[in-house]
Amino acid sequence: MKIDQSWYIRNLGGTDRISAGGVVARIEQSQIYVALVNETGVSDLVLPKGGVEPGETLEEAARREILEEAGLSKIEFIGKLGVRERYDLFKERWITTHYFLALTEQIEGTPTDCDHHYGLTWALIDKLPPMFWPEQRELIESNCARIIQDIVEASRLPHSIQWRPEGDPV
Repeated sequence: MKIDQSWYIRNLGGTDRISAGGVVARIEQSQIYVALVNETGVSDLVLPKGGVEPGETLEEAARREILEEAGLSKIEFIGKLGVRERYDLFKERWITTHYFLALTEQIEGTPTDCDHHYGLTWALIDKLPPMFWPEQRELIESNCARIIQDIVEASRLPHSIQWRPEGDPV
């Protein structure tokens, strides 16, 4: 299946869904890699993201989705990266996705989603492989300079990558 511009033009109606996810990056040997995921048996790569559950903030939903799909738990949010809108795969729901930029030192992850089985792939930010959703690739490419700058700056901060187990007070 090829995604064309019809997924990005709201004219079919359908229900609305708010979603959140992230561009999670790490530095290795002066190179910046971003986390991409795919379901087992599907080669198409996507950013980790999904629906916001009742009572969650956008950031909480993004953190949960990154853990569920990429298995990355030791992440530091740097800031909001952008918002993208489109229909879902079946053009039944109009999805507004809020993306956050996050830094990690974690290389491997154990996805926690019980309903789907995901694989984690690290891709060089300037040599992205084919991605299923064009707007996700565009999000990374159009913000590439900012992502690199923010990730490099955040990685130099002494407080970077502080991880608190879930439920620990701030």
